[in-house]
Amino acid sequence: MRKSFTLLLVAVIFLSGCSMFGKGKKSGDDKDGQGMSEADLTAQREGRFAGGNIPTAEGEGAFRDVHFEYDSAAISDSARQEIESNVQALQANKDLMVQLEGHTDERGTAEYNLALGNKRARAVADVLVSFGVSGSRISTISYGEEVPLNPAHDEAAWAQNRRVHFSAFAEGQQ
Repeated sequence: MRKSFTLLLVAVIFLSGCSMFGKGKKSGDDKDGQGMSEADLTAQREGRFAGGNIPTAEGEGAFRDVHFEYDSAAISDSARQEIESNVQALQANKDLMVQLEGHTDERGTAEYNLALGNKRARAVADVLVSFGVSGSRISTISYGEEVPLNPAHDEAAWAQNRRVHFSAFAEGQQ
């Protein structure tokens, strides 16, 4: 059962690997016509949720995931650099909203992991606000261990799963 789920997850990730940057209706102050298309954002969001409340895992896209150490919500220097990169994308696309999805590895209870995922998402939100991103453009959610990017059971997989994922959408589409 777990193997078939893993294969399905890999197939979904592979088939949905599209860029969020494209031509179309511009969002924000993009001068060169390469803004984030509202239609692309909508299609990507609908593809991730597939009619349910829990999305499929998604790797890097227009925004960089922020990774964490085991059992921690502390923002490391490398995590701060990833957030700064994401701030630039948000400043270039003023019409975008972002949902910060907190994730953990599979170790710990479901309740503990949901709380830790929430702490991670809130920590990233606080840094975004400190860099001038309006709090009204940010929402947070925790998926705990439920949406692993890598379903393996080793340290390399767990390190990939300890993250905050940025899910962008146009205002009014959440």
